[in-house]
Amino acid sequence: MTAAEERTHDPIDISSFAFWALPPDEREKSFAELRRDRPLSWHRPAETDLLPNPDDPGFWAVVKHADIVAVSRDAETFGSGQEYGGVMLEDVPEDVLEAAHSILAMDAPRHNKSRRVISSVFTPKRVRQIEEQIREQARSIVDDLVSTPGETDFVTAVSARLPMWTISQMIGIPQEKRQEVADAANAMVGWNDPDYVGDGDAMSVLLNALMTLHTASFELSAARREEPADDLMTALVQAEVEGVALTDEEIAAFFVLLCVAGNDTTRQTASHAILALDRNPEQKQRLIEDFDGRIGGAVDEFVRWASPVLTFRRTARKDGEIRGQKIAEGEKVVMFYHSGNRDDEVFDAPEVFDISRESNPQIGFGGGGPHFCLGSHLARMQLSSLFGELLTRVPDLAVGEPEWLAGNFINGIKRLPVTVPEATS
Repeated sequence: MTAAEERTHDPIDISSFAFWALPPDEREKSFAELRRDRPLSWHRPAETDLLPNPDDPGFWAVVKHADIVAVSRDAETFGSGQEYGGVMLEDVPEDVLEAAHSILAMDAPRHNKSRRVISSVFTPKRVRQIEEQIREQARSIVDDLVSTPGETDFVTAVSARLPMWTISQMIGIPQEKRQEVADAANAMVGWNDPDYVGDGDAMSVLLNALMTLHTASFELSAARREEPADDLMTALVQAEVEGVALTDEEIAAFFVLLCVAGNDTTRQTASHAILALDRNPEQKQRLIEDFDGRIGGAVDEFVRWASPVLTFRRTARKDGEIRGQKIAEGEKVVMFYHSGNRDDEVFDAPEVFDISRESNPQIGFGGGGPHFCLGSHLARMQLSSLFGELLTRVPDLAVGEPEWLAGNFINGIKRLPVTVPEATS
């Protein structure tokens, strides 16, 4: 029996489906206790329908801001690669990691090479073009919102539209394929939510969504080789750095990553932010009074408050240490970003939504290191443009009660009823 197998699991449950079906405020009570009393704790394996492993001894939970940053930046000790199991809390089949997670599930040197090729296509000219598209898209989305007064779902009408529209236009996804791609991207993070599983099973939901996204990518990359266009897919199929190009399979995996991560970071942050502004009207008014001067800090608070990605896992590539505790080679280490963003050693009154924080080192885009979010700049632009339109044109939007997504990866709001007033113009 190994030391990990002999180790006692913490009494607080952060591994079960039931725990991750709770609203965020309820889950936060458990993380507050862990941060206070046991900032590094050992837990039983995550409950999963994907790839149950009876021999899995469990994982270390990293819940403090400083420790999340330290693990994020120490890629020599804590790996993300497929050979170490990738970045999900649950074990995922290696072929799924290869097909779905792209650079997320890579370590150096492969990660460095692939990220360099992908980064090369985001030229200053292309970024300016994408930024202008985002501004036009945000304006059009709010045009549609104000043209239909009454009750609607904010997620469907606003927060889910902008990132998927940005990604679709940026990559070059044909109009007739966009809804199919969006539905598959949603299923990729909702595979253990009853809305997506239905009468089926989690693995089928995940694999079907993955097949849909890969098929769309293969079709699009083949089309762009035949007939190049001014879009990201053309740039990806043509990209080469130091003689290294991306294979169709690598492009497809990055396509999945863009459609999933690029969608959910903005979508969930926008949904959480509109809810927080409604529940904190003094903060909303403060932002309206000086939008241009305050939106930069507000976006950081939006991301801290939402923490749209809940967890990422690392695995010890060699023996290491956290808080004086030996971490043995092969042991899982899971970073809980929402918990780190509620750390009272870093944030004054972290339970308060405050757009005027003088210091806000939020880790919603990751804790730094080689895997810091590649699309953080675009997410900031999307949030700034969207809320510029919303707060200027629909300042009296009334927000109802959210319906939460069940799962340990995305801090998701599935539906959020809002009421658009009649007199909006």
